[in-house]
Amino acid sequence: MSSATLEKNSSAPADAESAAAHLITVTFRIRRFNPEVSDQAVWEDFQIEMDPKERVLDALHKIKWELDGTLTFRRSCAHGICGSDAMRINGRNRLACKTLIKDINPHKPISVEPIKGLTVLKDLVVDMEPFFQAYRDVMPFLITTGNEPTRERRQSAADRERFDDTTKCILCAACTSSCPVFWNDGQYFGPAAIVGAHRFIFDSRDEGGEQRLEILNDRDGVWRCRTTFNCTEACPRGIEITKAIQEVKRALITRRF
Repeated sequence: MSSATLEKNSSAPADAESAAAHLITVTFRIRRFNPEVSDQAVWEDFQIEMDPKERVLDALHKIKWELDGTLTFRRSCAHGICGSDAMRINGRNRLACKTLIKDINPHKPISVEPIKGLTVLKDLVVDMEPFFQAYRDVMPFLITTGNEPTRERRQSAADRERFDDTTKCILCAACTSSCPVFWNDGQYFGPAAIVGAHRFIFDSRDEGGEQRLEILNDRDGVWRCRTTFNCTEACPRGIEITKAIQEVKRALITRRF
């Protein structure tokens, strides 16, 4: 028993050295903003030892827990489902929990900053209320008339497939905050709200399509899209956002949906 314990203990330093061999020094350049200190944002560098197979979110946790507890950012599920940790990483909108360090050239400083087009509250946290208000405005819920049904509203597989792509939205705002039109005019509904409307406009069970189309026919609605494809490239769920926007435009012209 004692010899087995000694043998196990003797391998511990070697295991630690093996684990450390996978670590590299990574510089994270984070845009900091604290309105209680200054009305100007500043860049701050942090150097940490990380396994390149870890995620940017892991690095932010390490910085907050070990180096600077004042660093502020949003995160929840850490599995690309909640959408709360959308931020600009090396100039592109991404989810920190889905971005591996090794995929963004860790041998150069990795920049991290808040998404654009929304007011920064502190560090990487932005005010999401305008984004969610636009989403609420397109009525993202099933609208029906008549008496309450006595059984579920059935739908064919083909009808369900018609809007399947836009059901994947996690409301991370990566698409909307990558849109140049949204940057320049915060009144524009933005891609995410149009995706939310699309999901119900083309749902065969819904009866509110005309209402949503009239909302999106507004001067701040779907016609503001300039088809730059930024939104589609930024979507962490792979939704064909530009295609969905074009389908809504077509439905407005033809009134067929």
